[in-house]
Amino acid sequence: MPELPEVETIARGLAKRVTGDMIDSVWIGSKPEPLKSSARAIAALLEGARIERVHREGKHIVLDLSKGRKSAASKELAGHWIVHLGMTGRLLIAGPQTEVVKHTHLTARLASGRELRFVDPRRFGRLSVVKLTGKDQNGNVFPGLEPLEIEFQAFAALFCKRDTPMKSALLNQKLLRGIGNIYADESLFRAKVRPRRRAGKLTQVELQRLHAAIQQVLREAIAAGGSSVSDYVDASGEEGFFQLRHRVYGREGEPCLLCKTPIKRIVIAGRSSHYCPKCQK
Repeated sequence: MPELPEVETIARGLAKRVTGDMIDSVWIGSKPEPLKSSARAIAALLEGARIERVHREGKHIVLDLSKGRKSAASKELAGHWIVHLGMTGRLLIAGPQTEVVKHTHLTARLASGRELRFVDPRRFGRLSVVKLTGKDQNGNVFPGLEPLEIEFQAFAALFCKRDTPMKSALLNQKLLRGIGNIYADESLFRAKVRPRRRAGKLTQVELQRLHAAIQQVLREAIAAGGSSVSDYVDASGEEGFFQLRHRVYGREGEPCLLCKTPIKRIVIAGRSSHYCPKCQK
């Protein structure tokens, strides 16, 4: 499943290419699974809307939409189009003559002549809309704090009283949004913390290392275009290459890059976790 760096990469790519464009019409497929909002509600908000902004919230791509003929400076948002990619979802820009591949669930035809297509073979992705009315211009529907922005004291407060494994706590989207399996493993390795350690038992020094490691790993991954370990590609169909820099994730049995000890894989709450038994305590 794409995590924060992959979603950030896609959102940035889309922002450069579709911000300011208009959505002339929308085609929505017959499969119900990808639709968190009804097809009618999605079409009603998207058709005739101007894309004011594309950004990331956790693991979601959010397109801020306005309507009407007011100037861009005076327009208020009409709502948000929210896309969760699930495991195999893609949000791609294509020319109108480009073949519509199987498992395309939504096509937004843009005034520029291009199309914005949502493709998802396994149908775990979700499409939804949030309509804004009156003075409600925030549309803050996402729980959890942003890991790239959180200050250390707020970060430490999230975990100081938790008895869950630190790996599980990092995957809890109600605490920090956007971190998944890959970047939790990589951050814990750099912080020298084992994934099974109880969150509330970490020292202030360990939490400081983890806070810094999370932000460092996420920024490096964004700069590398994310990790392409399965079906992930960006808005242009290009793969990322941060997977070439993974130090523990997916490296079970391979030597640690620091101490040569074989990387171990364990399962915590049904999720694979990779770590070095010597470097991480």
